[in-house]
Amino acid sequence: MSYQNITLEIKNRTALITINRESKLNALNRDTIAELKDAVNQAETDESVKGLILTGTGQKAFVAGADIQEFLGKSKEEAQAMSQLGHELMNKIANLSKPVIAAINGFALGGGLELALCCHIRIAAASAKMGLPEVSLGLIPGYGGTQRLTDLVGKGKALEMILTGDMVDAQDAYQWGVVNKVVELYELEETAQNILDKIYSRSASAVSAAILAVNASLDRNVDGYGLEIRTFADCFGSEDLGEGLSAFTEKRKPRF
Repeated sequence: MSYQNITLEIKNRTALITINRESKLNALNRDTIAELKDAVNQAETDESVKGLILTGTGQKAFVAGADIQEFLGKSKEEAQAMSQLGHELMNKIANLSKPVIAAINGFALGGGLELALCCHIRIAAASAKMGLPEVSLGLIPGYGGTQRLTDLVGKGKALEMILTGDMVDAQDAYQWGVVNKVVELYELEETAQNILDKIYSRSASAVSAAILAVNASLDRNVDGYGLEIRTFADCFGSEDLGEGLSAFTEKRKPRF
């Protein structure tokens, strides 16, 4: 697929996916969502890729929201299809078996924050600002934000952000648990890559299993404890466990 709105670069075993609509503050439109979904699928099936970083072009915005022009004149049925398309992308990322880090380089608003929230880890530049301002348009978040933000920060803080529509700065987002780390903008990609490099030194099969088990804790239709028991047991059928136990007893680093 030839991309018009994003770039995909594979280096250091990492797929770097960059939303590339700087003149629109990297806003998400239908085509961008489709391109992101294709790029994520490519990264998932590429055996040389062990993890992903999502970021935005420029210094102003990660993704400053959905492209509001696409909302004009939409029927309820069309709006539902639009929301469903966004959910498909966000769920795909959230459930990916490879670790995904959002490198939040600027504004992450509306659909942009929802895109960051579905990633497994979030690193923010100190200058970044985040929010779900949809109520100021007569809307609510439609790409999973009401659910994923609540899972991260709890009902009270989630409602405060969603009902006021106010932005929070990177430090507040860190204190609330929205992001994992805050660094200077120039350190952003390197920090994300360093975290991935540490993850790459671990068992890939165990990393995938851990993502699956943690995600199960958020699914009300799944017995997360039961899934953890089964997934833990499944690890005993892997070559990685044999290597990990041997390395431990031999007092050396494992070679996964």
